[in-house]
Amino acid sequence: MTNAQITGGCQCGAVRFSISGALTWAHLCHCRMCQKASGNYFMPLANAQKHEFKVTRGTVAWFASSDVTRRGFCSDCGTPLIFETLDATHLNITLGSLDDPASVMPDIQYGLEAKMPWFSGLDGLSGSATEDASGPDAEQIEKIRRSNHQHPDHDTAEWPVRPHR
Repeated sequence: MTNAQITGGCQCGAVRFSISGALTWAHLCHCRMCQKASGNYFMPLANAQKHEFKVTRGTVAWFASSDVTRRGFCSDCGTPLIFETLDATHLNITLGSLDDPASVMPDIQYGLEAKMPWFSGLDGLSGSATEDASGPDAEQIEKIRRSNHQHPDHDTAEWPVRPHR
Protein backbone atom coordinates (compact mmCIF):
# COMPACT_ATOMS: atom_id res chain seq x y z
CA MET A 1 0.00 0.00 0.00
CA THR A 2 1.26 3.47 -0.79
CA ASN A 3 0.07 6.66 0.80
CA ALA A 4 1.66 10.09 1.15
CA GLN A 5 0.66 10.44 4.80
CA ILE A 6 -0.99 7.76 6.91
CA THR A 7 -2.44 8.86 10.24
CA GLY A 8 -4.05 7.14 13.17
CA GLY A 9 -4.34 7.00 16.90
CA CYS A 10 -6.11 5.63 19.91
CA GLN A 11 -9.80 5.74 20.77
CA CYS A 12 -9.54 8.65 23.23
CA GLY A 13 -7.18 10.81 21.14
CA ALA A 14 -4.40 10.97 23.74
CA VAL A 15 -2.00 9.26 21.29
CA ARG A 16 -1.84 10.18 17.59
CA PHE A 17 0.72 9.06 15.01
CA SER A 18 1.70 9.53 11.39
CA ILE A 19 3.56 7.33 8.93
CA SER A 20 5.39 9.01 6.05
CA GLY A 21 5.97 5.84 4.01
CA ALA A 22 4.07 2.86 2.74
CA LEU A 23 2.44 0.17 4.85
CA THR A 24 3.50 -3.32 3.76
CA TRP A 25 2.83 -6.93 4.75
CA ALA A 26 -0.76 -6.29 5.79
CA HIS A 27 -1.92 -9.41 7.60
CA LEU A 28 -4.27 -10.91 10.15
CA CYS A 29 -2.63 -12.71 13.03
CA HIS A 30 -4.79 -15.31 14.78
CA CYS A 31 -2.08 -16.47 17.23
CA ARG A 32 -3.02 -16.74 20.89
CA MET A 33 -0.65 -13.91 21.90
CA CYS A 34 -2.34 -11.50 19.46
CA GLN A 35 -5.77 -12.66 20.63
CA LYS A 36 -4.88 -11.84 24.23
CA ALA A 37 -3.20 -8.53 23.33
CA SER A 38 -6.21 -7.31 21.35
CA GLY A 39 -8.95 -8.91 23.41
CA ASN A 40 -10.26 -10.17 20.10
CA TYR A 41 -10.20 -13.20 17.81
CA PHE A 42 -7.35 -11.83 15.67
CA MET A 43 -5.10 -8.77 15.28
CA PRO A 44 -4.94 -6.94 11.92
CA LEU A 45 -1.43 -5.51 11.41
CA ALA A 46 0.83 -3.98 8.74
CA ASN A 47 4.50 -3.02 8.68
CA ALA A 48 5.72 0.56 8.86
CA GLN A 49 9.40 1.40 8.84
CA LYS A 50 10.50 2.68 12.26
CA HIS A 51 12.18 5.76 10.78
CA GLU A 52 8.91 6.68 8.97
CA PHE A 53 6.73 6.39 12.10
CA LYS A 54 6.21 9.43 14.32
CA VAL A 55 4.08 9.95 17.42
CA THR A 56 2.42 13.34 16.89
CA ARG A 57 0.52 13.56 20.20
CA GLY A 58 1.03 11.91 23.56
CA THR A 59 3.24 9.01 24.53
CA VAL A 60 2.96 5.33 23.68
CA ALA A 61 3.02 2.99 26.71
CA TRP A 62 4.72 -0.40 26.33
CA PHE A 63 4.25 -3.97 27.51
CA ALA A 64 7.05 -6.51 26.87
CA SER A 65 5.05 -9.49 25.62
CA SER A 66 8.25 -11.55 25.23
CA ASP A 67 11.99 -11.01 25.53
CA VAL A 68 12.17 -9.94 21.87
CA THR A 69 8.86 -8.16 21.33
CA ARG A 70 6.79 -5.43 22.92
CA ARG A 71 3.35 -3.98 22.38
CA GLY A 72 2.56 -0.29 22.34
CA PHE A 73 -0.78 1.04 23.54
CA CYS A 74 -2.48 4.15 24.92
CA SER A 75 -2.20 4.21 28.71
CA ASP A 76 -5.37 6.35 28.93
CA CYS A 77 -7.85 4.22 26.98
CA GLY A 78 -5.93 0.96 26.38
CA THR A 79 -6.11 0.96 22.57
CA PRO A 80 -3.50 -1.42 21.08
CA LEU A 81 -1.38 0.52 18.56
CA ILE A 82 1.92 -1.24 17.85
CA PHE A 83 3.57 -4.66 17.85
CA GLU A 84 7.36 -4.31 17.72
CA THR A 85 10.11 -6.86 17.32
CA LEU A 86 12.96 -5.04 19.05
CA ASP A 87 15.76 -5.78 16.57
CA ALA A 88 13.63 -5.22 13.42
CA THR A 89 13.69 -2.09 11.25
CA HIS A 90 9.91 -1.96 11.15
CA LEU A 91 6.92 -1.78 13.50
CA ASN A 92 3.61 -3.57 13.06
CA ILE A 93 0.79 -1.02 13.29
CA THR A 94 -2.70 -2.15 14.29
CA LEU A 95 -4.92 -1.53 11.28
CA GLY A 96 -7.95 -0.64 13.40
CA SER A 97 -6.03 2.33 14.83
CA LEU A 98 -5.66 3.92 11.37
CA ASP A 99 -7.93 6.84 10.50
CA ASP A 100 -8.88 4.95 7.33
CA PRO A 101 -8.65 1.24 8.20
CA ALA A 102 -10.63 0.22 5.11
CA SER A 103 -7.75 1.48 2.93
CA VAL A 104 -5.56 -1.49 3.93
CA MET A 105 -6.72 -4.96 2.95
CA PRO A 106 -4.73 -7.80 4.51
CA ASP A 107 -2.87 -10.05 2.06
CA ILE A 108 -2.26 -13.06 4.31
CA GLN A 109 -3.15 -14.69 7.64
CA TYR A 110 -0.88 -16.15 10.31
CA GLY A 111 -1.40 -18.18 13.48
CA LEU A 112 -4.02 -20.34 11.79
CA GLU A 113 -3.72 -22.92 14.58
CA ALA A 114 -5.73 -20.52 16.78
CA LYS A 115 -8.17 -19.23 14.13
CA MET A 116 -11.79 -19.58 15.22
CA PRO A 117 -13.28 -22.62 13.45
CA TRP A 118 -16.61 -20.87 12.84
CA PHE A 119 -15.32 -17.77 10.97
CA SER A 120 -16.54 -19.13 7.64
CA GLY A 121 -20.14 -18.93 8.88
CA LEU A 122 -20.08 -15.25 9.87
CA ASP A 123 -21.35 -13.95 6.52
CA GLY A 124 -24.51 -16.00 7.03
CA LEU A 125 -25.45 -14.16 10.24
CA SER A 126 -28.08 -11.43 10.14
CA GLY A 127 -26.93 -7.95 11.08
CA SER A 128 -27.44 -4.22 10.94
CA ALA A 129 -25.39 -1.03 10.93
CA THR A 130 -24.40 0.35 14.34
CA GLU A 131 -26.12 3.63 13.48
CA ASP A 132 -29.45 1.89 12.76
CA ALA A 133 -31.69 3.98 15.01
CA SER A 134 -34.78 1.89 14.29
CA GLY A 135 -33.66 -1.31 16.00
CA PRO A 136 -34.28 -2.55 19.54
CA ASP A 137 -31.18 -0.72 20.82
CA ALA A 138 -32.15 2.65 19.28
CA GLU A 139 -32.42 4.48 22.61
CA GLN A 140 -29.05 3.21 23.84
CA ILE A 141 -27.38 4.00 20.51
CA GLU A 142 -28.71 7.57 20.69
CA LYS A 143 -27.38 7.99 24.27
CA ILE A 144 -23.96 6.83 23.15
CA ARG A 145 -24.02 9.09 20.09
CA ARG A 146 -24.88 12.16 22.19
CA SER A 147 -22.17 11.46 24.78
CA ASN A 148 -19.45 9.99 22.54
CA HIS A 149 -15.90 10.72 23.74
CA GLN A 150 -14.20 8.87 20.89
CA HIS A 151 -11.63 10.85 18.91
CA PRO A 152 -12.65 11.47 15.26
CA ASP A 153 -10.83 9.71 12.43
CA HIS A 154 -8.58 12.68 11.62
CA ASP A 155 -6.00 14.85 13.33
CA THR A 156 -7.27 17.64 15.55
CA ALA A 157 -5.40 20.68 16.82
CA GLU A 158 -6.65 19.92 20.31
CA TRP A 159 -8.32 16.99 22.05
CA PRO A 160 -10.59 16.84 23.75
CA VAL A 161 -12.16 19.81 22.03
CA ARG A 162 -12.75 22.58 24.55
CA PRO A 163 -16.22 24.15 24.46
CA HIS A 164 -16.36 27.76 23.27
CA ARG A 165 -17.30 30.16 26.04
